[in-house]
Amino acid sequence: MFSVPTVVSLLLLAVPKAAFASPCVAFDSDFNLLAFGLNGKDWNAGQQDSWTSGSATDITTSGRPPFDGTNTTCYLAQFFNAIYFMNADKSNPSDVHIYDAGGKAWSTQKVTTNNFDPASFDAILDHDTNVFYALSHNELYFLDMGELKTANTSALSWTDVEKSPYPDDYQPVMALAQNHIHFLNVPGVPAGSADIFVIHFSFFQPQPQSYPLPDGSAFPATHGQTASFFQSEGVQQEFAFIPDDGSKTYVINVENNSTKTLAGPTTKDPNAQYAASITALVQLDSTGAISFIPYKQGDDSANANAVWSSVSKIAAAAPPSSSAAASGSATSGHASGTGVASGTIQTGAAAPTGSVSSDKSNGAATNAISVGAIASALMALVASLQ
Repeated sequence: MFSVPTVVSLLLLAVPKAAFASPCVAFDSDFNLLAFGLNGKDWNAGQQDSWTSGSATDITTSGRPPFDGTNTTCYLAQFFNAIYFMNADKSNPSDVHIYDAGGKAWSTQKVTTNNFDPASFDAILDHDTNVFYALSHNELYFLDMGELKTANTSALSWTDVEKSPYPDDYQPVMALAQNHIHFLNVPGVPAGSADIFVIHFSFFQPQPQSYPLPDGSAFPATHGQTASFFQSEGVQQEFAFIPDDGSKTYVINVENNSTKTLAGPTTKDPNAQYAASITALVQLDSTGAISFIPYKQGDDSANANAVWSSVSKIAAAAPPSSSAAASGSATSGHASGTGVASGTIQTGAAAPTGSVSSDKSNGAATNAISVGAIASALMALVASLQ
């Protein structure tokens, strides 16, 4: 006869400890779409015209981070064909991991935080200077990456620039265009407008800038995610803003101070992260599903008719994991590392349907076993021995 503690012990041993990953999606300088940390591996989906057929190439190699941190974020240094990663290793959250996309090699840059909090921030990587700017606990910091595509042996340091002019409870929404940082959803700033920090002169402009839609309406003053569209030459001129409710995709042009709209993502996920090339906006949702919408700068007709589609090439190699999901609301940190958002993931054809509950942004389970089946089998065994 089994004792009760022994049965409980067997059940506990039989239940696997789910291994969660915090994946990230980025482009290299040739605008190949790269996904990191999906199903424990890294993938190259190639360029946009190949995303909907075939299977992605496994580019996993030694030296990579474990992608087990909270809210892993990644940033393309276009001039150097390098991708920088923050929060990719929960044991060393201040490290910046560097993937040399040309050499297909990893290295790890040690960083001194100087009161910068890797667990609470939003950041952009400036195109021309290759300097990170981050808002952490309402303090603005920078981290100069120089020309790095391989880590230095000596540590880099976050430098405190100044206290921001925003309330302490502001959850930053930051976007990069024309070497300016655009702060959205700033308390007291009207919908359709952004506060601006001028990087090259290191100051906050005293007045917000308005970016109206053609009909005079405005993008909402709400929290969301952003991604800047690259150019074949020069700095970014436009960025996408996706509110947490996913109702629409707003494209803000800082050259002519206007906003246009695209369809909202099929998956309404406040914890999704986004990346943009020259001609596409990509979403990585909390189940590990990746989708995209094509974009053509200046072509209002094509953009108005554009629809979101699955990057099936990555899904074929690393299927989205419904085992990361459970009924209920999504509660996790923002993809940019800025606090906590709540909401229910609503999905369509581009991703599995369901809600996500996870303590890590963009979590995707890498191990799924039917716990109920194991438990039932063990209980049947116990009953037969009684």
